[in-house]
Amino acid sequence: MSDKTVLIVGAGVAGLSAALQLSKNSVKTIIIEKSSFHGGHAASFTCKAAEKCVKCGACIAEDKLKKAKTDDNIKIFTNSVIKKISAAAPFKAVAENKAKRFDISCDAVITATGFTLFNPASKPYGYKKFDNVITNFELENMIREKNQIQKPSDKKNPNKIAFIQCVGSRDASLNHLWCSKTCCGSAIRMAALIKDKNPDTEILFFYIDIQNFGKDFASYYKKIKDKIKMIRSIPADIFETDKGLLITYFDKKTDKPIEEPVDMAILSVGITPNNSEIVQMLNLKTENTGFISKPKINEAIKSGIFAAGAALGPMDIEEAAASGASAALCVLKYLGEHNSKNING
Repeated sequence: MSDKTVLIVGAGVAGLSAALQLSKNSVKTIIIEKSSFHGGHAASFTCKAAEKCVKCGACIAEDKLKKAKTDDNIKIFTNSVIKKISAAAPFKAVAENKAKRFDISCDAVITATGFTLFNPASKPYGYKKFDNVITNFELENMIREKNQIQKPSDKKNPNKIAFIQCVGSRDASLNHLWCSKTCCGSAIRMAALIKDKNPDTEILFFYIDIQNFGKDFASYYKKIKDKIKMIRSIPADIFETDKGLLITYFDKKTDKPIEEPVDMAILSVGITPNNSEIVQMLNLKTENTGFISKPKINEAIKSGIFAAGAALGPMDIEEAAASGASAALCVLKYLGEHNSKNING
């Protein structure tokens, strides 16, 4: 199928995985990515291995990115957006970046626009108000760049850290009733990495319940849970004092409010829908949650429009890679059937 070209919107793990799968079958892809870098949110994730791999998925994004960059069948345009696209085959699109506006002709389309992170500024935790309250994604970047955790306020190592789960997900007040699926596993692994680097660091872990997603996570969690203080409660507030941060929460065991001083608070922010204009342009259906409805295979194969990755709903890195590859296989089936019709027609 060397004469076929597929447009992929989004250069995250799902989009790159789809492109690599299509390349194996000699199908060319054009990837349009609105940000300045490839790999999506997963590209900023740090490896959380200490003595051995803990299957955090960070290496998957790095591997896909390296392969896609050197693949002659894959062209990636960053800082670019789709301005127009036909909602039916044959697909004609107009893309634009700072340098130029260009036309694209393609035989199928994959929407892999990923997700948007919940902005926790609306929560009573002092995000963007207190220096030492950061998100889990900001922590990922910090560890990746500096190989250690530091308080943003003074660049010193914190002695006591609180991880707060489900900030912006599983939240009835926001009508965000879904689980983001990545937070528990990622935060637990990050807490373990911090303990490995600084054994004396005290870690509090506030949660609703621990969601068991990811390969071998259950066995890994059993090994680490006694090294951190697990608190089944979600804090009500965070205040700043002259000594640091003060977290207030309700202790279900004593039926009393508790105040807990910490040096840093890490907010595990939820995955929310990416309301990209491409969804409207292609007339894609969405769920009540705002995520793209998972297309029925037969309908997608008839239309030539496919979706993959976290645009369909929360998923971890490994799931996103599998979703992208699966979408590519559906595209190949579509291209095969479409080509047969053209030959016979």
